[in-house]
Amino acid sequence: MSDIAALALALVAGAALGAFFFGGLWWTVQKGVTSERPALWFVGSLLLRTTAILAGFYLVSQNHWSRLVMCLFGFFIARIIVVKGLTREPSEEPARWEEEASSAPYTR
Repeated sequence: MSDIAALALALVAGAALGAFFFGGLWWTVQKGVTSERPALWFVGSLLLRTTAILAGFYLVSQNHWSRLVMCLFGFFIARIIVVKGLTREPSEEPARWEEEASSAPYTR
């Protein structure tokens, strides 16, 4: 396999690992906040995701630093995509927030 093809595959693999890691984090938060045992969700998810990512980085890099760098680059690209795709800005306009705040009781 040529060096360019290996680097391209490392980039794609890094993106897949990032999607797994950050998508799994988002899913864990959704499940954990409504669970009766949130610590179990968060700790278990952290261990699973970290183990999978470290194993993936090790397998992709195959003792080549350039492959590891490309894999990490793909990982961070996936982070940006997952964060932008799964998290939303509040749809309410700031004017409505001010309206609600002005009608709130004032206590000192």
